[in-house]
Amino acid sequence: QVQLVESGGGLVQTGGSLRLSCVVSGSVFSVNAMAWYRQSPGKQRELVARISILGSTNYTDSVKGRFTISRDNAKNTVDLQMNSLKPEDTAVYYCYSDKILEGNYHLGYDYWGQGTQVTVSS
Repeated sequence: QVQLVESGGGLVQTGGSLRLSCVVSGSVFSVNAMAWYRQSPGKQRELVARISILGSTNYTDSVKGRFTISRDNAKNTVDLQMNSLKPEDTAVYYCYSDKILEGNYHLGYDYWGQGTQVTVSS
């Protein structure tokens, strides 16, 4: 069974840094675009950063210049380096992939991780 598994969340002070990691576990042939979303209480889930299979990236305006998304296609991982963190970055962060060709040749869509909490104290 293919799953997205996040790690790296935690508590950090304003101005600090955290690195989130996500690995696609299970047998896969290829992983299309990957992304990080976040959701804070009372708010809708929002896209934070996205990276295509070829490495093209885009970010929501509020994190530009502070966050960097990267991926390793050989290891089926995606990371989110978060610098200069602010209290408004506090949220549960979710790893996402829009399309995965699994090892049994099943083409699946919309994979989500279980989420990892990031808390930035002021």
